[in-house]
Amino acid sequence: MSDITRLLQIMARLRDPVQGCPWDQEQTFETILPFTLEEVYEVADAIERGDMADLQGELGDLLFQIVFYAQLAQEQGLFGFADIVAGIADKLEQRHPHVFGQADIKDAEAQSLAWERHKEQERAQKAVSEARPASALDNIPVALPGLMRAAKLQRRAARVGFDWPEMVQVLDKIEEEVGEVREALANGGKRDEMEHEIGDLMFACVNLARHANIDPEVALRSINRRFERRFRRVEGLAMAQGRTLPEMGLIEMDRLWEQAKEEEVLRKQQGKSETVKGA
Repeated sequence: MSDITRLLQIMARLRDPVQGCPWDQEQTFETILPFTLEEVYEVADAIERGDMADLQGELGDLLFQIVFYAQLAQEQGLFGFADIVAGIADKLEQRHPHVFGQADIKDAEAQSLAWERHKEQERAQKAVSEARPASALDNIPVALPGLMRAAKLQRRAARVGFDWPEMVQVLDKIEEEVGEVREALANGGKRDEMEHEIGDLMFACVNLARHANIDPEVALRSINRRFERRFRRVEGLAMAQGRTLPEMGLIEMDRLWEQAKEEEVLRKQQGKSETVKGA
């Protein structure tokens, strides 16, 4: 018995109405969705930490989610795990004609363009089958994280020419949006108006990241880790003085923050120096 067959049998047993697990028996597509999203983020976290042993376990957890969906679908006569595997295998062969067919694609950039053209054709065919006009923004999941979806919306719009040609124009737009946030604040900072203007500002910042070929979600996750690391160091520095942050004023805390930043810069410089010596 293969390991995947064993896993499928375990899943079927968990869902067995008589001998199965009460919790697994009660689940639906909707109820396990939050767990799936959590597993995806745990995979990302393991990769960002460079923990390959943890990544193996997290990928197993994510695979279990797919097997769970397949079991639910099979019980309803919709599709099974084999159909999922066949579907993705067919899609990969269709989208790589230079590997599995006779197409000639010279480099990764040309492949990316060919991939997008193929997906555009698929979206157009789907629109025809659903008897509706096709849109450049079709099939961008609403459930994506906000930054990720904003970047996808912008990339799709850019492919049909709806885009700033120069990055400096995006910076000008950001400055314009900052001004509108300031104006909304001066007008009393009403929640709905502030939400609108801050949303515009964030969307413009995502646009800047896209023009710089930077993934805004990755960039924000990186700054989150940096902020957490430095803030924990600030707490440690305060504790070393026998104090807590609530006992300090903002000026004192800012001084500790700058110390934490300087320590990081020094460690990074020392690390580069040791690397050069080792070379």
